[in-house]
Amino acid sequence: MKNTIKVERARHNMTQAELADKVNVTRQTINAIEASKYDPSATLAFRIARVFGVRVDDLFSLEEEE
Repeated sequence: MKNTIKVERARHNMTQAELADKVNVTRQTINAIEASKYDPSATLAFRIARVFGVRVDDLFSLEEEE
């Protein structure tokens, strides 16, 4: 799953640790999501989207298989 969390964090001048605190996960979890090594639960995806004031589908998109 692709995501634009890093872009949104930069727009909001927010570190991974600050975002992690806001959504009650570790900084390592945010790092793994940004690196596409971990797909968040629906609940976590909604929490992250709420922090940035965007829709979940604006933040996350499925990678199309070729």
